[in-house]
Amino acid sequence: MLNMTWEFKLEPTAEQVSDIEHILDVCRNVWNFALRERKDWLNSRKSPVNACSIRQEFIWPADAPFPSYARQCKSLTAAKAEYPRLKTVNAQVLQQVIRKLEASWESWRLKRSGLPRFKKPNRMRSFVFPQMLKNCVSDKGIKLPQLGWVRVRWSRKIPDLFQVKQARIVRKASGYFVVLSLQADVDIPAVAPHGHPVGIDVGLEYFLSTSDGEQVKRPRFFNNLHRKLKSLQRRLKKKQKGSANWLKLQKKIARVHQRIADTRKDWHFKLAHHLCDGAGTIFVEDLIPPTPLSKGGEGGIGMLGKHTLDAGLGQFVNQILPWVCWKRDVYYGKVDARGTSQECPDCGVEVRKDLSTRIHHCHNCGSTKPRDVASGQVICTRGQRGIETACGGEAAGTELAQSSWHLLKQEIFGATQGISLHTRNGLLREDVNYR
Repeated sequence: MLNMTWEFKLEPTAEQVSDIEHILDVCRNVWNFALRERKDWLNSRKSPVNACSIRQEFIWPADAPFPSYARQCKSLTAAKAEYPRLKTVNAQVLQQVIRKLEASWESWRLKRSGLPRFKKPNRMRSFVFPQMLKNCVSDKGIKLPQLGWVRVRWSRKIPDLFQVKQARIVRKASGYFVVLSLQADVDIPAVAPHGHPVGIDVGLEYFLSTSDGEQVKRPRFFNNLHRKLKSLQRRLKKKQKGSANWLKLQKKIARVHQRIADTRKDWHFKLAHHLCDGAGTIFVEDLIPPTPLSKGGEGGIGMLGKHTLDAGLGQFVNQILPWVCWKRDVYYGKVDARGTSQECPDCGVEVRKDLSTRIHHCHNCGSTKPRDVASGQVICTRGQRGIETACGGEAAGTELAQSSWHLLKQEIFGATQGISLHTRNGLLREDVNYR
């Protein structure tokens, strides 16, 4: 089963915009009420047995069960008789809000993320229609429950192979978008190692360095618009919070932030396609966490956090590059990142050097080259060695025959054009959301 998520720009009417905002506001109220119920249940179990708070007292019964997803959905149905506003929104949309809260709560309980927070106005930005009708897509737009036919700016044609399973409406600074979950009844096997192998080392002086000697400078997306963002934020400080001018400046600041993120993502996609043009197998270092330099303390360098987050190393290595490699029939693999910069790629001898040493010079074989290029060559060697160990023979470097799966991908995504690495502003041409 092949599942993909594509994003398209919506062009709703004024009445449809009002309906979308109404649904978002009701979803926000349901989220806050359900979260308050869970936190009250939790706090009622925290009071010591020999004392009680002088500020408040919880009167929950001792045998009251935890308000789980099933119980809150059941109480949501009963609450519609008392709160008629809940009847104005699709029941499945409200259930998806509680389902999302359940996932966030479980993530906090397992210590994978922080405690879910209450959402103030304009903080609820999306909602989901979990079931879509057949033939809901046409040239004029898409038919959504409760909203009817909404015009869509189709940036690409949805192949007949796929069925629309669900739709998420997202409000961004530049407008409203629909994120469609598409499903096709095909099974595409993973790409096997083949072709020319390339090892990639990521960093901050150079965004990446390949084992072939190519080094790509890191573009500073945030710095390019930092002056404009700083000016808008200074103006915002002088406005009365909640006023009309305050809201206008908030929208302008959000547009600048979205422009930075879109430009970064666009450049990442172009760079990923450029790497796939000259390689059949790509190896990268396994960064856990994805951006180790973005946090201070032990194992991280806090002063580089801003530059690391601006570069988006985790987004590129863990999300965009694997997706483009799968799309382009290029094998993608990760190798252990420990000691890749302390090993000579030519003779394998350990060459100790600190972060300030940018040139690799081996005292054993006399090899001299840029440190990041040497690290990329070590990554490439480790990746090929791991494949040979797993397959029991020489796997990298062999060519795969043209298969029906490759033709199927071409039918889905179309022919890939040559891509320039120059950064441009505007919306992304690569409107695929990866999973």
